[in-house]
This record gives sequence, structure tokens and C-alpha cells, in this order.
Amino acid sequence: MANNLNETPDANRVHIAFFGKRNAGKSSVVNAVTGQNLSIVSDVPGTTTDPVSKAMELLPVGPVVIIDTPGMDDSGKIGELRVQKTKQMLNKADIAVLVIDSVTGKSNCDEELIALFNAKEVPYIAVYNKSDLKSMDYLADNEISVSAKTGENINALKDKIALFGAKKINTKCIIRDKLKKDDLVILVTPIDGSAPKGRMILPQVQTIRDILDANAVCITVQPEQLSFVLDNLKKKPKLVVTDSQVFKRMNALVPNDVLLTSFSILMADFKGFLNTAIRGAASIEKLKNGDTVLISEGCTHHRQCEDIGTVKLPSWLGKYTGKELEFKFTSGGEFPENLKEYALVVHCGGCMLNEKEMRYRQKCAEAQQVPFTNYGTAIAYMNGILKRSLEIFPDLQNEIL
Repeated sequence: MANNLNETPDANRVHIAFFGKRNAGKSSVVNAVTGQNLSIVSDVPGTTTDPVSKAMELLPVGPVVIIDTPGMDDSGKIGELRVQKTKQMLNKADIAVLVIDSVTGKSNCDEELIALFNAKEVPYIAVYNKSDLKSMDYLADNEISVSAKTGENINALKDKIALFGAKKINTKCIIRDKLKKDDLVILVTPIDGSAPKGRMILPQVQTIRDILDANAVCITVQPEQLSFVLDNLKKKPKLVVTDSQVFKRMNALVPNDVLLTSFSILMADFKGFLNTAIRGAASIEKLKNGDTVLISEGCTHHRQCEDIGTVKLPSWLGKYTGKELEFKFTSGGEFPENLKEYALVVHCGGCMLNEKEMRYRQKCAEAQQVPFTNYGTAIAYMNGILKRSLEIFPDLQNEIL
């Protein structure tokens, strides 16, 4: 998460990850491209021991997250863990930059990385570093020869990254395309023990900004204030967006001729997996005694006694199905590649993860034939209001079972 409140959230930035062998000059290239000492540079192999990430503005690309990874040829037990972390970075990388030592040439390790890029469908640029020691001829369109030491062709590399990055910028909006000028939207945002102190959560902030960008009008209330606001408005709102935890209560209060949805459902659409989430929610009906459900969050936070992921969702799923279910939980960057032990994955809205990583998690489940949904979609389904909550997406009506 960016520190400056005016900055683009990390999840909406283009993620550019640098890969390569130890001592190929990877960290030097990162520092040359960013114009900062982002990574420690040393002649000692394996200086970068963990992925290093930094949100920044990289002209001419714009807002990006730069990721420097450990060498793919690291060895030993600790080295194997570092290599595993490096491979995990491909799940969130929009663009890969492969740094190759031009003196020693492309290695088997580099070829392995290229195979991984192709398998993960990550576009990549091959950068032959140390052109001051050996120049490279006959380069392909996605290759370039540079010198991090002298700065040769670093600007040209940034231009290449910009060309790749322009295709990866998320131009989608959360709600703006569904609103007209002066439309009225009410946001229901509970301020309870699980709410962060002194601020609003990211989906709420992003939705407010999207509404304002549409030149529409936004009113933000707590659940207890919704009836009062609805009774005192001269004009009916076009839409009410609610926190998923109070979906059922808000459904009873919002008139049927007013659209109703949740922040979590909007985020699922924004991240590109709402269709999958709808189908996954229907699989709740198939849960059996002893089934294990994975509940996964994209961020890490202090758990409260009424935490939605670890407390409320397991309770609601158990009550709805009437089954004895087992639950496992992950958070942050932790997400198992092997999902075969799970009968269902219920994910958060993914506001802290970029679209690439959310799609990876979705595809990982689909490839193993494990149903995948998210908090808001599952809650709406269990409360019998999924169809209503998707009326704002008329093109998805055929997905509703």
C-alpha cells in the first residue's frame, strides 16, 4: 500500500518484476532503471535474499510496482526457498524483465525462466547486461543490450517497458460506467470493532472516487442510518452499495425499485472474476459433511473477535448448509498451489491484490476443478439475494442459477 494518500494503490499499478541468475547484474539494472538505490548491489552472489518491492512513478510508464527477486540459481535449503519465492512473484507480475549476463550468455537457468514466463503467460523483455564488456548483435524485438554501469540503453529499456506496460494498465472502473451525472448512490459502511481506526477501507475509498468521477452524488452512512436517509430523500437513489456483512439487513430496507449490491461484488467484477464467483457460490449447495473450505484474504490484518473471514463466514456456511465443515485460512501473499483438498475456495474481494494475482488464484482453482467464489457473492447467495445484487450487471443475468 502506498504511503502517500494521493498515490495510486499498489493493486492498480503495473507490476514489473526483474528476474535472473545471481550476479547477472539484476539489482544494478533495477537501480539504473528506477534511478534509485532500490536494491543492494554487491559482487557477492545471492545479495538479494528476498523479493524487494517498491511502488513508484516510472516514466514514461506511470505508476508501477518494481520487484527485484533473488537469483534463480540459488542453492542449498535456504536457496531453494528463495527460488520458490522468486517463482511466486510470477503470479503477480504483469511484465517480466530477464537480466542476462552478456559475458557468459544465456544459461539453462535463463531458459528455464523463459519457459516459466511462457507457461504463466507473462510478457517478458530479455536484457543483456554489461554491454560495456561485451556488445550483443542480432537481438529480437523483446531483447535489448544495456550497461547498468555506464547507463547505455537504460532509457531505451524504459521505453520498451513502457510499451509493454501500456497494454497492462487497468483502465476498468469499479462503478463509474454504470452511472450518469447527478445519479445518487448510497454507500453503507459499518463502523464497528473490525473497521480500521481513522480511515475507510480501500474498496470504499475507490468506490467513492469512481462515483465522483462520474459526476454523480455519494452519501455514506452506517447501517443504522439507512432508513432515516431513505425516508428523508426527495429523490430515490439509483443504487445502494453495502458492506457484505449487513447484506441481509440492507436488502430488507432498500426498496425493490432501487438497485442493491455490495463492495465485494463490485471488486470481483473489477478484478475480472465475477462470473467465476457466481458459479462458485452455487457450489455451496454441494458441500458435504467433512468437506474442507479454504477462506483466503489478500491482505494481513489484526483479527477481531467478529472477523468476517475467520468467524462470521464459517458460521454462516455451517448454518446455511447444515453440514459439519472444516475450514482453513490464508492471508496476504500466502495461497496454496495445491487446492485438491478443498471443496470450495471463498476469497475476499482482492482489493490489495492486482488483477494478475487474482486471476492466477482463480485459474489455479479452475485447473483443479475446485469452485471459487468471494465473500460478497457467497453471502448474497446464502441470503437469497444474489439475483438482486447482480441486477446492476444485466449482461450477467444468464450466469445466475
